[in-house]
Amino acid sequence: MNQTITTQEITTPRIIQEQIPLHDKNWFRTGGPARFYAEPTDAESFQFALAFAREHNLEIFVLGEGANILISDDGFDGLVIRPQLNQMVHDEQEPVHGSPESKTKDRTIVTAGAGVTMDALIEYCLNNNILGLEEFSGIPGTVGGSVYINLHYFQFLLAQFIVSATVIERSTGIVKTVDNAWFNFGYNQSTLHDEQHYLVDATFKLTPATDIETAYARGRRVEIIRHRASRYPVKNTCGSFFRNFHENEVTIESNGKKMIFVAYYLDKIGVKGALTIGDAIVSYQHANMLVNRGNATTNDIITLARTMQEMVHKEFGIIPQPECRLIGFTHYPLNR
Repeated sequence: MNQTITTQEITTPRIIQEQIPLHDKNWFRTGGPARFYAEPTDAESFQFALAFAREHNLEIFVLGEGANILISDDGFDGLVIRPQLNQMVHDEQEPVHGSPESKTKDRTIVTAGAGVTMDALIEYCLNNNILGLEEFSGIPGTVGGSVYINLHYFQFLLAQFIVSATVIERSTGIVKTVDNAWFNFGYNQSTLHDEQHYLVDATFKLTPATDIETAYARGRRVEIIRHRASRYPVKNTCGSFFRNFHENEVTIESNGKKMIFVAYYLDKIGVKGALTIGDAIVSYQHANMLVNRGNATTNDIITLARTMQEMVHKEFGIIPQPECRLIGFTHYPLNR
């Protein structure tokens, strides 16, 4: 990022706002402000925001619901883009991306903008007797963020439902249509992690249903949400803070398989519901989830996470690394 320019030297168009608080725009409810901030409502205004960032050599962070991030107490010294592309359509219209698969009697094509929440998309689908995405009920996030991480729940991956998408190229602002293979999806992984393209919308291949089938799916959705609420904290957290280990990082085995699950090691060190720093605490429901009890700072959460790393390293000789995205830090704040 160009550190020589100052805010006073930049003429900001109306779509660009300055010094916008971010603590109320993420699930942890911590963090400082965005130096610049934009909420594009269509591809054209998204292009404009990217052009502003290119012109002034600004770092970019695209924010959804903020469910898997931790923002520095200093905020983000660049441009935060929070897409408000909230359109949803299904295949009563012409196929959105012209795919030959777009209309058959046993599937329904639904397109949703990057700013649509998964909760709103699932509700839209059920209201139109369309099934498939209800498996992700109760997981916070927008379509943009969910595609970015290839949202998953047990055996279900969002990639299983994606046909195509519209993305915008960071360096040029060019908007293009891509297919499922373009994303190179993996577990918590997609091409979007390269930060060279941003999602405008995504098109899903789903299943049409009868009224009775939809009623059953609604019941299943309620049960999934109830199950999640009984197992995990539902506010002031980023979800799983640390990623699971890779097989080459661990030596402990169970039933002939490497014990890669970070929660196993966190449970063993006894931090669940007990370890606290300031107003940050390890959830009593899950040892890999950190919670802001109301007045925690990002620094509290970082110190808590670092303490957990040190305890695991002392006991097992390995250091957990974050799955939660760390935003706005000038230096990596955890142990490597």
